[in-house]
Amino acid sequence: MSRRQLERGAALRGMIGPEGVEPLPGPDSDADRDCAVLHIDMDAFFAGVERLEHPETRGRPIIVGGTGPRGVVSSADYIARSYGVHSAMPMVRALRLCPDAVVFPPDGPAYRRVSEAVMDILCSVTPEVEPVSLDEAFLDVSGARRRLGSPVRIAELIRRRVREEQRLTCSVGVAATKFVAKLASTQCKPDGLLLVPTAQVTAFLHPLPVGALWGVGDKTEQALTRLGLRTVGDVARISPQTLRHEFGAALGDRLAALSHGRDDRPVVPSTPDKSIGAEETFPRDVDDTGLIHRELLRLSEKVARRVRASGQVGRTVVVKLRRADFTTITRSRTLPEPTDVAREINAAARELYAAAGLERVRLRLVGVRVEGLMPAAEAHRQLSIGEPETGWREAERAMDAVTRRFGPDAIRPAALAKREENDV
Repeated sequence: MSRRQLERGAALRGMIGPEGVEPLPGPDSDADRDCAVLHIDMDAFFAGVERLEHPETRGRPIIVGGTGPRGVVSSADYIARSYGVHSAMPMVRALRLCPDAVVFPPDGPAYRRVSEAVMDILCSVTPEVEPVSLDEAFLDVSGARRRLGSPVRIAELIRRRVREEQRLTCSVGVAATKFVAKLASTQCKPDGLLLVPTAQVTAFLHPLPVGALWGVGDKTEQALTRLGLRTVGDVARISPQTLRHEFGAALGDRLAALSHGRDDRPVVPSTPDKSIGAEETFPRDVDDTGLIHRELLRLSEKVARRVRASGQVGRTVVVKLRRADFTTITRSRTLPEPTDVAREINAAARELYAAAGLERVRLRLVGVRVEGLMPAAEAHRQLSIGEPETGWREAERAMDAVTRRFGPDAIRPAALAKREENDV
């Protein structure tokens, strides 16, 4: 790599991948000519938003997550990560590793507001944006080249705008496929930019552990390791027939393709949610039917607000019930008509809970989810004879307006207003 490229990479904080992979081409290079897929990944997003909201925490580690005895880490900044803290870790253990950390409970509305602002930046670059979560998205910038330049220059533009407009950092992977672009953004975190030219994909992929392959979980990784396959290169060197024999045709073919960097999935813009749900882990196991009913009501209200905000309605209500021994039971019911009304969702959820036969059984977690979503404008609701044209749907939409202006606790059902010592 030339000194000129090294200086350019240092200025952009681009990270160098495996030997032979140049992260940033020079201005006259065409190394990114066929690399139109970008993966944008915000750096420690939740923790970064909390830092902006609480500038007094400057220089101190930040952890976002539940603070109860069963709380888990949702996000940690890079200071906390240097102590070994990571997402999904029990909060008790995280604070043992990093006792000086400042802990914040998750602030969903704040994260969504910032996420929407970041997505607006991405959509101003190209309409071909596929959000993956609040803090990451894929872009296909093929159609933006004439207006904005090469994929790497577009990636530089996005990183600069996110930093200037949102005061946050993101990492960007640039490649010809979604799989390689996502790996590239992971390899260059935090605040990095990594291009993996098509000619150097195998040099980039093959030294990585097999767990880097998309869809390889713990069990599949263990099975690959038992076969002596520890790196992506090991998988690439074994015959596809052997992989199909060991893992079945679908997974075997996928492993073979990904190990060579082949991934034909396109960027799919604005994929609608297939379901919307919420769940709560109790601070301690609960067998009080009244408390569980209240939690089902709270979750139904939360889910209904999110369904209405998405402009959709749903046909199927699902409840998730996890016992104290971690046994998880789900029950579902398809409604006569699609809905976005909390009252209707909660009625179905309570009936499903009763039908599960778990009343007076100690529960660790409950959840409510609405599936079978469709645009509200396409749902036609048949009124019964004598049924008024206004009712709970209009009342709940009025409540939405209040909460948008005054916050989520400004108005709520009376059943949720009273707080008790042992409440959730």
